Formats: sequence, structure tokens, C-alpha cells
Amino acid sequence: MRILAVTNFYPTIKHPTSGTFVEQQVLGLRCSGLDVDVMLIDRYERGMRSYFTIGAELRRRIEQFQPDVVHVMYGGVMAERVTRVVEDRPTVVSFCGSDLLGELLSGPTRRIASECGIFASLIAARRADGVIVKSRNLEEALPATVVRSKVRIIPNGIDLKRFRPINQTDCRNKLEWDPSRFHVLFPANVGGDPRKRLYLAQAAVDKANQSGLNAELHQLRGVSHEEVPIWLNASGVVLLTSLHEGSPNIIKEALACNVPVVSVDVGDVRERIDGIEGCHLALPDSDDLATKLSLVATRKGRVAGRAKMQALSLEQTALHLGSFYREVVEAYQSRDTESCTMINPGLLADFCSSILARRKHFSR
Repeated sequence: MRILAVTNFYPTIKHPTSGTFVEQQVLGLRCSGLDVDVMLIDRYERGMRSYFTIGAELRRRIEQFQPDVVHVMYGGVMAERVTRVVEDRPTVVSFCGSDLLGELLSGPTRRIASECGIFASLIAARRADGVIVKSRNLEEALPATVVRSKVRIIPNGIDLKRFRPINQTDCRNKLEWDPSRFHVLFPANVGGDPRKRLYLAQAAVDKANQSGLNAELHQLRGVSHEEVPIWLNASGVVLLTSLHEGSPNIIKEALACNVPVVSVDVGDVRERIDGIEGCHLALPDSDDLATKLSLVATRKGRVAGRAKMQALSLEQTALHLGSFYREVVEAYQSRDTESCTMINPGLLADFCSSILARRKHFSR
């Protein structure tokens, strides 16, 4: 089976840390025996205009590669454009987080752009023959008019060969971290996304230090994917304080390394750490986060997270995706296809409902 993967997140020479989760997913698919071609929409170099000029290139790639499925690996305007252009074969769209949940902590200009992206995502979700979401909260963000029989929850897989327990002392020596301190790893990103709420993580560490913890916060920013396991294994805990997430890879990678997690109740983190002693959910409050950090520091040592991550390996995820692709192709071939390219009142109602649902969710 041939899959054309269309994405705006993928490592390049200039941006080697961008979209490593997509690169890993493609690797897993190829290792499972699927033939995957990647079409990168380089928004970093060309900006938003890259989305509106992809028609000719997309048709050319389809003509050359003849994919059985076109898989758009992120929502927003890109997904709307691809599902508009592709009419002669099935499309699958993966939604990962902000493409359905927005960016409520960004400035007004970015927030408006985000709302436009969500509207485009809803159009793409209606058009697509298959929809993949990374977590239950993203599935709940889809309007009821998106037929649930074509939706699957398939989190990104992780490379268990790369993400594994490594001697903590060796890793700290490589990074030249002070062995006497409790090291807290914060999964930042290159753009300093405000939804990560660095200020809350820093406040939690400050509160913990006021109680005598002697902790140091490290931002995981601009680190190559090959080096991330060293940072994880050097850490005493991974701290996640995001306003919203889908299925954050860093949590799964930490658990694969048996590194404890303290997180607010976001995305699928509750499900991932459920039953793992030494991992904690906390309120989005610096005092509660500090208390949970202290619990981890007092307990010391690793957690038993790796066994639970076996079901989320690259290989297992690729098998789930391959099975879904076959379902989508069979369903596409068994019916007369109709293009849903018009914006209609039902879609506008979906958009209004999504705004209300997100406001309710984030006000909890």
C-alpha cells in the first residue's frame, strides 16, 4: 500500500527539531512494509502562502506516486486545502492539538489565525474519508456532525529502542548537571509557545525550593531528537503545565525511560500515568505542583512506566494505522464519493459549538 504523507512539520537542515514526531511515525510505517512518500509544506520558509499554492505540486506528486491514501498529518488550512484538491482517492487527516483546540494564550493576531485554522479543520474533518485524533479530548472537540465511524484515536508511537532507561549519573555528567540538585525537565519548544505555561512551571519550582527542595528547572528547547533520551534520563522528573495538549510525546518518552511525571490533567496524560506509582496529576496551581514535585523527590528513583508503553511503540502504532488505511480504502471503494466543498449553515453551527465547548473546557 502506498501512502502520501502531507505535513507542515518535518525535520529539515534549517529546522532539525521540527516535526520529529511525524518523522518517527513515517519511519514506523515504512518499517511495517508500507510505501510512504512525504510532501513537506514548508511554512517556515514560505509562510501561510505555502498552503494556497500546493494544488499543482500535490497533483504532480499524486500523479507520480499514485498513492492509495493521502494522509494529511496535521489539521488547519493545510488539511482543508488538501481535502479540497484530492477528489479521486481517499484522504485521512490527523488532528494533533491546537488544530482543534486553538491557542487561547497567544496574542490577538495569532488567536484570530488560530480560530481560522480551527474552522478549516472542521471543513477538512467533514470532507476526509478517515479522521485520526491523538487523544479522547480531541475526539470530543470534533462536532457531532463528523461521523464517528470514520474517527479513530491513535496516539503517536514512540521509538522504544531510542527511549529507554540509561544510567542517570552518566547522563548528568554528559550535560554537566550538578549531581546535588533535583533536576526538573520542562518540555518547552523553540517558539516559546505560551500554552506551555512556563511561568507556572517556574513558579512551582520556586515554591518547592522555598520548602527546601533544591530543584533546578531545565527547558527542553532546541535539543536534537537523538539527545532527548539523555536529557530525560538525567532528570528527576518531567513537569508538564500546558493549558491544552493532545497526546504529548514527551510524557510517553519519559515513561519509556522510567522517568517520573508530574502534570496537570491535560490531553491523555491521566490515561498514560494511570496506575504508575511515583507519577502524579496536579492542579494548575504552583502550590499543588510544588507539593507533587516534592513527593517525587522524596520517593527518589525511577518508575515502572516502560511496560505500559509497549502498546505505543512505533511498530504497534504502524499496525493500527495500516489497518485503518485498509478500512478507509475499502469504504471508499464501496460507495459513490461525493465532494463536500461548500460551507453550509451546519458547519457554521459546528464552529460556534466548538468555541463554546473550548471555553467551557478551559474554564474548569
